[in-house]
Amino acid sequence: MTLRNTVLVAGSANLDFVVRVPHIPAPGETVLGSNFLTFPGGKGANQAVACARAGGVPTRMLLALGADDFAAPLEQSLRQAGVDARVVRIADAATGVAFICLAADAENAITVAPGANARLQADDLPDLSDTSHLLMQLESPLEAVTGWALVARNAGVRTVLNAAPARSLPAELLAAIDVLVVNEGELAVISGESGPIATAVERLGKANVVVTLGAHGSCAHIDGEWLVQSAFAVDAVDTTGAGDTFCGALVAALAQGHGFAVALRRASAAASLACTRMGAQAGVPQAVEVEELLANGRESSSPDELRRLCGLPDLNP
Repeated sequence: MTLRNTVLVAGSANLDFVVRVPHIPAPGETVLGSNFLTFPGGKGANQAVACARAGGVPTRMLLALGADDFAAPLEQSLRQAGVDARVVRIADAATGVAFICLAADAENAITVAPGANARLQADDLPDLSDTSHLLMQLESPLEAVTGWALVARNAGVRTVLNAAPARSLPAELLAAIDVLVVNEGELAVISGESGPIATAVERLGKANVVVTLGAHGSCAHIDGEWLVQSAFAVDAVDTTGAGDTFCGALVAALAQGHGFAVALRRASAAASLACTRMGAQAGVPQAVEVEELLANGRESSSPDELRRLCGLPDLNP
């Protein structure tokens, strides 16, 4: 009998072109930037690196790359993180790229040219016999993501979807997802509800929904119960990839057998640390750094603050 202890991440890989700017440009505005850098990125690859660095579970990734020079640093970053990369090589497409304006307050604006990422197909999914969890995003074709989710669900694999970038989801895909991870804006798009988070989650009708709240932390509706988890107080430098780090660390913890309360806390610590250095994958912390922050770090919000932010009653009214 094959042991199911591997996380498979299926999704995007991009080379990030990053320019530091004093503020995010408004439409029609030109802003002088500084410190142009390139970093390995892409939501799928970022999440795979975060999962691998969290430790405890083997991590594989399905990705598509072009036959160009941009592919090499992406493969190298995955390999150095310990990710087993299953590459679909697209000879007539460029490797995906992202253009990132990084402001002085650590916020960013991102434009993605998917390139080879747009050519992944449902039947590219590798064998799942050793896989416990499949983690996906929406930088791949929706038809492929839906196909992967259905195959995985039928194979007894736990399916996790980080529904980003935001878009409406077909009912078939939503029904095949065991854990949905979204931020507030993505939740509003998917649920069609712009009111309180609790109302939007209730309207979705999913058993397991995790909502990330940026610097505040996260909340989760798990089998009818609400959990809240604060972020950790850090000096933010670059928030690019923090949400991806959260997703990778969350799934790694779940695959290790931790409950959602522990998984959310570990994911929040990893995501907080990811904000303290430049680059999406370069910023993903090692497991030892996460353990240090969990032991000695200070959380940035109280449970009641988070519950109010989510539209939930206080614990001690």
